[in-house]
Amino acid sequence: MALLAGTCGVWLNELHSHRCRCPRRYPKFVFALITIFAMSNLAADHHDDVQARLIREIASDFRNTSYLTGRSSMAQAVEAAMRAVPRHEFVDPTDQDFAYRNRPLSIGHGQTISQPFIVALMTDLIDPEPNDRVLEIGTGSGYQAAVLAKLVAHVYTIEIVAPLANRARSRLNKLGYDNVTVRTGDGNHGWPGEAPFDAVVVTAAGRIPSALVAQLAVGGRMVIPVTITSGQQELIVMEKLPDGSVERQSVLPVRFVPLTGDN
Repeated sequence: MALLAGTCGVWLNELHSHRCRCPRRYPKFVFALITIFAMSNLAADHHDDVQARLIREIASDFRNTSYLTGRSSMAQAVEAAMRAVPRHEFVDPTDQDFAYRNRPLSIGHGQTISQPFIVALMTDLIDPEPNDRVLEIGTGSGYQAAVLAKLVAHVYTIEIVAPLANRARSRLNKLGYDNVTVRTGDGNHGWPGEAPFDAVVVTAAGRIPSALVAQLAVGGRMVIPVTITSGQQELIVMEKLPDGSVERQSVLPVRFVPLTGDN
């Protein structure tokens, strides 16, 4: 493919320099095919460049917030997952130019795709392992689920907004994330039939649902934005101890959409 792309580039240069008499030697559809391959290669290079810049920005955010989070860098596996997931596939078509900006974006229905740094941080905070089964509350566009899917055995994700759940399911299936199961419903109740979970990731802020704590395995971790007061939220990490109690740690101030349903 690299050789073909390079050859396409040469042929296109000749064509545009008016020195090529190729129209008599090659059918028009060949030139169309060459153009498609060349443009596809340029688009891939662009995504690689902006993805690399985004990873550098996330790494910088980890360093700058380490005095709050206790983590000066993300795990190598988490960084690899962030590199591997094409964020442009999870944003609205009108936001393609902003897909690799380190910022949240609207996905409609009053919901957002989270800032990539926050996605990386929340993923890192659960210390994911290859055999883990993870519950996500708030599927949204499916981006967080896709990152988790690169790291764990299976992701169970619940979205209360039916159109978002349907779109995320279709998108994840199309992109080949066959270890993600999407369900439409109220995430406050968790997924009892698949519990316990090695980790729980909640992507909307509210009170801590007791059902999610109950469905967390011993030694498991839950990361959740919690509403402290009106207009103030904190990202919390909880770990379930052998006696069933939980140990919680405040990580840093955040801003998430509200957790709806029976919260």
